[in-house]
Amino acid sequence: MGVEHDTLDQLKIERRPSRRRGSGWILVVLLVLLLLGGLGFWWQGRGQSVEVKTITVQASASNGQFTVLNASGYVTARREATVSSKVTGKIVDVLVEEGMSVKEGDVLARLDLTNVEANLALARAQVQVARTTLRETEVRLDEAGIELRRVQALVPEGILTEADLDAAQAEVSSLRARLERQKDEVTVAERQLGVWEQEKEDRVIRAPFAGVVISKDAQPGEMISPVSAGGGFTRTGICTLVDMDSLEIEVDVNESYINKVSPGQRVEATLDAYTFWKIPSQVIAIIPAADRQKATVKVRIGFESLDPRILPDMGVKVAFQDGDGSESTPSRPVLMIPEAAVVDASGQSVVFVVTDGRVERRAVGVGGRGPQGVEITAGLQGGERVVVEGAKQVSDGQAVREHTP
Repeated sequence: MGVEHDTLDQLKIERRPSRRRGSGWILVVLLVLLLLGGLGFWWQGRGQSVEVKTITVQASASNGQFTVLNASGYVTARREATVSSKVTGKIVDVLVEEGMSVKEGDVLARLDLTNVEANLALARAQVQVARTTLRETEVRLDEAGIELRRVQALVPEGILTEADLDAAQAEVSSLRARLERQKDEVTVAERQLGVWEQEKEDRVIRAPFAGVVISKDAQPGEMISPVSAGGGFTRTGICTLVDMDSLEIEVDVNESYINKVSPGQRVEATLDAYTFWKIPSQVIAIIPAADRQKATVKVRIGFESLDPRILPDMGVKVAFQDGDGSESTPSRPVLMIPEAAVVDASGQSVVFVVTDGRVERRAVGVGGRGPQGVEITAGLQGGERVVVEGAKQVSDGQAVREHTP
């Protein structure tokens, strides 16, 4: 029995004290230590001062130009045409090349005249025949008139009868009617001749206005037609002509900002190809229709003076101004700060104002842009100091060391 008791004791499971409660306390302590460490690190970073450059905001009166709206568009020509033919024909000569300047009425191309010349010769011959026949009838009418007068003189003497008189008068009347018909035939023949002369002129393609050829679209030997015909074997244009004196800018302005644009407003244009060239311009017109798909309104802008560097379809950026910089423009108080002082924070414009050695993040309203910087319309007052260098490296409440210019 003693052996069995010892064996049962060996099979007995010994339970150890639970450590779950102690482990929970350790976790809480670790979290508290991490939190305190993070706060300490944040406080240490907050307490470290960063050297920044600041300026004092001052209100001043200005009558200069300020940019109230920016947009982009393209240079377009008001007079641009793909010059074609009035008739279908075979091209025998093209007299223009890309870049060539032409005057109004200059010959651009010629079409085949073989059939037209043959019909023109026929029409001239028909006119000649009609005129000859007319002259013959005029001679016969003169002869019939003489015969009528002779008959009229002999009838009273009884030599000729009244029947002879009636026949002579009928001959004169018939020849007069024939003469009138032949005059009309001459007119018809001359009109037909004019038609074929116009057909010949239509096969000489001329410049409709003065301009520059920007593309050559056909070659000798090809067919041309005023309408698309014959698949891809028939051309519909000889060349594309642009009037360089009609160049202007077209931009699409968001309809939410169209209230900032007005006819005659001054604009500063910058071509994408010449980023440092500011071109004085002004608004010609606001097209009185909106694009419902893009929610934009088209605005036409004219150059104050043209330049050979301005080419059609060039990309251009425009800045709409709210003043002309003249002495007649009424002055108004403005707050201007350098553009580097304004930071974009998730679509909102903010600046950092220095107060008692620390920076305060402040949302501001941005107005126009001018040579002196950015106009602040809300959020700042005169006399405050804002960070202009290092604004992107500081955070709200951080200690700074000011460096003023």
